[in-house]
Amino acid sequence: MSNAIIDAAVAALSTKMEGTDFDGTAKFVIEGEGALIVDGASVRAADDSDEAEVTLSADADVFQDIMSGELNATSAFMSGKLQLDGDMGTAMKLGSALS
Repeated sequence: MSNAIIDAAVAALSTKMEGTDFDGTAKFVIEGEGALIVDGASVRAADDSDEAEVTLSADADVFQDIMSGELNATSAFMSGKLQLDGDMGTAMKLGSALS
């Protein structure tokens, strides 16, 4: 796991989540790097034991493209670049919060 990549991901996602009204829990797994969890508007590094309503998995490039706005999360999911496991409604709320 690369702490630098996870730390940067936590910072980027924290900025995106500021001022949102997301009230669920979501786990982002960045393949080969680690994971982070969003619980409401707070974001932190996660580990395998952290549970969430939805888990989203992608490689670091896809995650970066979603955070930068170059790639829409829904488009990433529909094209198979972003995998989802869990509650689709929570994933949609998170997608709306990140837009």
